[in-house]
Amino acid sequence: MLIELIGAETLASEIDRSVCRDVMSVLASLPRNARKRWPEMPLRVVAKNAAASGDEPMSAANVNEHMNKLSTVLNWAIKEDICSANPARGLRLPQMTSAKDRRLAFSSEQLQRIFDAPLYRGCADDERGYAVVGDQRPRRSRFWVPLFSLLCGLRLNEACQLLVDDVREDRGVLCFHISSDGDGQVLKTSASRRVVPVHPALLEFGLAEDLHSARRTGQVRLFDEIKLDSFGMHSGRFSRWFARYLVVCGANGPRTCFHSFRHAFRDALRNGGVNREIALALGGWTTPNGFAAVGDAYGSGFDPRVLLTEIEKVRYPDLDLSHLKI
Repeated sequence: MLIELIGAETLASEIDRSVCRDVMSVLASLPRNARKRWPEMPLRVVAKNAAASGDEPMSAANVNEHMNKLSTVLNWAIKEDICSANPARGLRLPQMTSAKDRRLAFSSEQLQRIFDAPLYRGCADDERGYAVVGDQRPRRSRFWVPLFSLLCGLRLNEACQLLVDDVREDRGVLCFHISSDGDGQVLKTSASRRVVPVHPALLEFGLAEDLHSARRTGQVRLFDEIKLDSFGMHSGRFSRWFARYLVVCGANGPRTCFHSFRHAFRDALRNGGVNREIALALGGWTTPNGFAAVGDAYGSGFDPRVLLTEIEKVRYPDLDLSHLKI
């Protein structure tokens, strides 16, 4: 859709704020499943006809998802010195999402099923045999990525694209350094760039040992087995696998998906009494105006030692992960 609306021959450097606003305006007028219903009709014509006939438009959430994709491409263009600014930054429709349509955090029961499955208890392998009971305890992406999101709030693509050097000490605190500095790395928003202390539970599960092994062998990417998809994202294949995993372990639900880990993380921050500014910093969240907080452009950010104290408050009292300790 984005290619058609912007123009296949349009250079990234030619995309300005007016182009982005125009794209968002057309998207906001398109009816649901427009491309499936009118595969041969130009999208601008579909949008015009839909507006005239009073067709229900696609949701604000779907429009914003397309705008996020555009913003991701433009962030990459900045990184490659193709353009100097992201004209799509902060362009979003207000989401008046009803409570029944919002994504939910995983329940304690769902979380227990996710982490009690053979993949975490003992399986044949972490590829096709991940759901088969066995004596193997593989500790690659399928083991770690859900835990990174649950305990540290990492987005799926942020976790999947980590380099070994992205997990390093800062002022004596082992942290995830979330950035788009590495080859093939992209961020959802500018607020996504952040430092997140490693939750102590991850160290109990053996993350430090795995990092040491990766560095000793000269590994560059933390999860070598994850490859880029056709959209240039590391998360695509993992997302599809995880949807199947939820079904296999009986943890699937109509309003839960991988992103539900982030919802659970946000709830855990609230329940732990973490103040809003620190919570926004840890999760890389933005306010509706596109900024992390009123003063996010001032200062150098929170000291990792302060953030560690706060992330230690992330707890799931009804979830037993003791079998993951080494």
